[in-house]
Amino acid sequence: MSATASNLPSIVAWSGFGAAFVFGAMAQRANFCTMGAISDIVNMGSWGRMRMWLLAMAVSIAGTSALQATGQVDLAKSIYVRPSIPLMSLIVGGFLFGIGMTLGSGCGNKTLVRIGGGSLKSVVVLAFLGISGYMTMKGLFAMGRVAWLDPLALDLGSRGVAGQDLASLAVAAFGLEPRIALIGAATVVTAAILFFVFKDREFRANVDHLLGGIVIGAVIVAGWYVTGHVGFAENPDTLENTYFGTNSRTLESLSFVAPVAYLLEILMLWSDKSLGLTFGIAVVLGVIAGSLAYALATRTFRWEGFVSTEDTASHVVGGILMGFGGVTALGCTIGQGLTGVSTLAVGSIVAVVAIVAGSWATMKYQYWRLEQAG
Repeated sequence: MSATASNLPSIVAWSGFGAAFVFGAMAQRANFCTMGAISDIVNMGSWGRMRMWLLAMAVSIAGTSALQATGQVDLAKSIYVRPSIPLMSLIVGGFLFGIGMTLGSGCGNKTLVRIGGGSLKSVVVLAFLGISGYMTMKGLFAMGRVAWLDPLALDLGSRGVAGQDLASLAVAAFGLEPRIALIGAATVVTAAILFFVFKDREFRANVDHLLGGIVIGAVIVAGWYVTGHVGFAENPDTLENTYFGTNSRTLESLSFVAPVAYLLEILMLWSDKSLGLTFGIAVVLGVIAGSLAYALATRTFRWEGFVSTEDTASHVVGGILMGFGGVTALGCTIGQGLTGVSTLAVGSIVAVVAIVAGSWATMKYQYWRLEQAG
């Protein structure tokens, strides 16, 4: 590779670290957590943190669609908008991830943020999440995923549809020009979300929630730009345009389950020169670093450990389920909930619904158990 091309993997990775650092600090400040947002609704009827998550979603959709519409990135090459929708994998994986994040006191994002804040519990969760995730990608768990779940897919390509995103569906259904369909779909979805988010006066007055939604949504957009534009260049060895610095060999934005597995891989196989720091791995480290920096700066860093054997078991099981579910569903509450949804992919919407359903069902079960014990 040329000098310029040889530097691109490092540029992409360190840019990812910087963006994730901002993400981690803001998530720590605003208490950004999808599981927590669902818990607030189920237990208290409060929609504040859910509106923050939805605001981040709206910002990510608007910004990502703008990058696509102006030709800065090509989302058709991402894993999210491929015409085949692995419905069973998305539903089963998403539901199990939702159960896991509830048992583990937070999703992959929150686990990393809690580590930065001093949670040793979350270190254990992260270890089991990474091991389980790696087993689901390349190990024992992968056998069942590949044999029983992934084949049960809806192939839109056989029906002449270019992708599973809402814009491609609009093109196929109404014969619209692709760019017009993209702008129209993004505008409608973004406007609907923003209307729901900002109709609440209490949310409009909460500066942390507003900043959290806007900044985290913008970080998702930045991730797409870094991997899809900055890191996209000609490989002088093959003379083909290549995405540098990502594990998937295509453009990515923030996601946490598979990257944690890749982090464990590089730590265990450090002498393997074919492995290196990638965007996803750097993002994992960046979130922890950003959260740690904010916790230290505000003197909120606190060591936290398990309180009982049952607490330990719950978090271990939660980590395992998140690892399997996150890989199977092609992402977590960030990887699918923000990054995937920012592409307007139908599969991402299915995965998010399944994740929320799994978390909601688990919380209801936990509440029932408490009532029975009382």
